[in-house]
Amino acid sequence: MTKAQRMTGAVEHDPDRPDAADDGATAWPAGTVLSCTDLDIYYGSFLAVANVNLSFGANHVTALIGPSGCGKSTVLRCLNRMNDLVAGARIDGRIAYHGIDLYGPDVDVIEVRRRIGMVFQKPNPFPHSIYDNIAYGPRVTGMKVDSMDDLIEEALHRAALWDEVKNKLKQSAYALSGGQQQRLCIARSIATNPEVILMDEPCSALDPIATAKIEDLIADLAREFTIIIVTHNMQQAARVSQHTAFFTTVPDEHGDRTGRLVEVDTTENLFSNPADERTEAYITGRFG
Repeated sequence: MTKAQRMTGAVEHDPDRPDAADDGATAWPAGTVLSCTDLDIYYGSFLAVANVNLSFGANHVTALIGPSGCGKSTVLRCLNRMNDLVAGARIDGRIAYHGIDLYGPDVDVIEVRRRIGMVFQKPNPFPHSIYDNIAYGPRVTGMKVDSMDDLIEEALHRAALWDEVKNKLKQSAYALSGGQQQRLCIARSIATNPEVILMDEPCSALDPIATAKIEDLIADLAREFTIIIVTHNMQQAARVSQHTAFFTTVPDEHGDRTGRLVEVDTTENLFSNPADERTEAYITGRFG
């Protein structure tokens, strides 16, 4: 993303990489926002995930499922370059956002993370007020806003949290319940006006009531955002997603297990009629 693109918000399409599902993945009626092509992910010399070809459609919820250690979260973190923060992590292949190579030499990593937000497994509010948690991203990225108060109210409304916190915006975010903290983290991500929201098991630390609120929120947010969620809960994947990708691990000649994408399909098809016997074994509980 060039400086001009950052200033104007324009997206330059690579003519050699059309904005369509030509990467061997499912066709998306609304077009592809993110795509992985021949993606290998390494930690040092260890090949953690191999040969991922996967695309993500606009305003769709895509769930990544599979047993522990299969590389779901590793792939997710590479989509907005969070793995850059891990010593020894590197990729081969290509991850593109509207045709732009996210790992290209001229890409602004801060801008990548503004456009592709992240919500982590455990709620991680900053040790500040509710107000300052949401204002943090716009302030750090230098967003020009007419009114910070209005931006914060809008973000909280979109995260279905405004009515619960509107009278205590100056209180510590730590005073909120776990479910409220997770919705605050979603509001914090929304505040920078991303196009994509990555969610890494966002309900794993929450009780069933809080989980239901987050799932309802995901359905609402998908009207505005492209959402990619990692989940161990197959019922959750079935409830919230339109497409599901199944990963598993395969041993190499040294006995190390490498994550691989087995199949991706509409959630309905993958759960009712999986194409690969490994997918069927996983979703029926026969392994994993």
